[in-house]
Amino acid sequence: MATPTQRRGFESQQDDPGTVLHWYDLLCPFCYVGQNRTAILLRHGLDVVELPFQAHPDIPPGGIPAGPRNGPMYAMLEREAREAGLPLNWPPRLPNTRQALAAAEWTRRHQPRAFPQFHKDLFEVHFVLGEDLEDSAVIDRHASKSGVDLAALHAALADDSAAEAVTEAEMIGRKHGVQGTPAWLLGRRLITGLLPALEFERLAQQALQLTQ
Repeated sequence: MATPTQRRGFESQQDDPGTVLHWYDLLCPFCYVGQNRTAILLRHGLDVVELPFQAHPDIPPGGIPAGPRNGPMYAMLEREAREAGLPLNWPPRLPNTRQALAAAEWTRRHQPRAFPQFHKDLFEVHFVLGEDLEDSAVIDRHASKSGVDLAALHAALADDSAAEAVTEAEMIGRKHGVQGTPAWLLGRRLITGLLPALEFERLAQQALQLTQ
């Protein structure tokens, strides 16, 4: 559970025009490519807070078959990934991401220096390496590589405080109208879906004007 200080921090971040709140899920291909859009915001000097949002809580533990990836939407995602320099290997299954999201959010809150690499690696687990986001050993391996204190992470996963942090992030998202991923709260405007990169350049410039 977040402390009062952490809650006040969320409130101040929402009111800061130089801060963008970004909700993501690790199995969402639009979020995977959306790392490129977030990079645009960061390049313009905005502060992006990555927040978990389980887009498909209906997926049971053990996951479900992903099915074929055919059609214009998947072709677009593959093209966008190539243009962003992101390798994309479609996984055969869609996992329940709750535990992986909890591990990521706990790390963001409590070991922020380790978070960027861990966050990036968890996306690669699903979209590049073909590993299972539900496998605790996989999460531990990538957490350890990123410098996460595994004993502290395990304690937070065991007492459900890490999972409660995900729930809080989702509640904040729903308060702002988030219904799926990816979503960016940018200058009090909710941006949903994978808009073109040029549009994010324009949005970043508009947000910077509000900070001046």
